[in-house]
Amino acid sequence: MTLKIYSFGGGQMVEAMLRAALKKKVITPETTGVTDISSDRVNYLTDTYHIQASQQPDWTAVENADLVILGVRPQDNWQEIMKELVAHHYQKDVLSIIAGVTVAQLSSQEDLFAITRIIPNTLTDVAMGYSGVVKNNRANQTVIEDFLNSFGKVDYIDESLLDVFTGYGVAGPNYIYNFLISFTNAGVLAGMPRQQANKLALENLRAAAAFVEQSGKHPAELLDINNSAGGVGITAQHELDKSTFSAGIENAVLAAVKRTKELGKQNKGD
Repeated sequence: MTLKIYSFGGGQMVEAMLRAALKKKVITPETTGVTDISSDRVNYLTDTYHIQASQQPDWTAVENADLVILGVRPQDNWQEIMKELVAHHYQKDVLSIIAGVTVAQLSSQEDLFAITRIIPNTLTDVAMGYSGVVKNNRANQTVIEDFLNSFGKVDYIDESLLDVFTGYGVAGPNYIYNFLISFTNAGVLAGMPRQQANKLALENLRAAAAFVEQSGKHPAELLDINNSAGGVGITAQHELDKSTFSAGIENAVLAAVKRTKELGKQNKGD
């Protein structure tokens, strides 16, 4: 199924989603429209992806769209966009990536809309990672998932968990990147060439994740298997247990969640 998409806003997150969907042929340049206030942005999107971009909305394209994306900033007048959608009798799916604006707020503009709110993942270019999704009962799950699955996986969550999802799930790759840097540096410190250390770190990460998923075992069980008495593994484990490794990760996640909530309050003007 090829979807007709129209986005209000053509920022980096919208671009990343559209780029992935175009790559998977879920959408086509001819049936993908974007409006953005920046002429530079419009020219860039048109030249790069050959989509139908303009500074003013193409309401014919909007009316024919299977899915309208709200990709504007929280401080922009998204309420006016919703009113215009009503005026143009749009009654299909609306997908919002506006930070801090709830499904209830979007729905309250007019009780017509199939509303889905998402927190997109940051791994769209490799079509992996979960996007956090909240929807009302009018949302067309098939349309939404056809689009979202083009750049990752869908995780339906309670809206009250979106801040946690952002600080933990969306920021998750950052924690992994930091681990990879530290693990690679440890190999270099021990005497291994950096390129080889990085290669081994990546393969260990991929293989360990696959083993946890395929075996169904808790990671602690796998540690017990690897850590023989008086051996290399248990010696390394002893040093990790003495360090702030676990607490550092936990504190980073809690700080990220806290900051997400702070930004949400700022966006709402609290």
